[in-house]
Amino acid sequence: MRVLLDESVPRQLADHLGDHDVTTVPKIGWAGFRNGELMAKAAAQFDAFITADKGIEFQQKYSALNLGIVVLVAPNNRVETIVGMAAAVLKSLANLQPGELVRVGG
Repeated sequence: MRVLLDESVPRQLADHLGDHDVTTVPKIGWAGFRNGELMAKAAAQFDAFITADKGIEFQQKYSALNLGIVVLVAPNNRVETIVGMAAAVLKSLANLQPGELVRVGG
């Protein structure tokens, strides 16, 4: 599965997502795009988008996108906190469908 990590997610999470092909928004030069444009671009090239932006489901029409979204619900975005959620993220990716949004944590 091709996975894109949002700017709000520590890049170190990528190292804990097994065999998935993971990259980050800054790494591919998409930093600074607004969520709508970012998600449209992501839907054309990725299967899943992982973010810590808890309001994304209220801001975007994700159900029409060919992209699954994982929202990390954590008390902070520290590397240790987010990496500690890797097993739950992997589990959610295993069943994630296009147009679906799932919350992990919290």
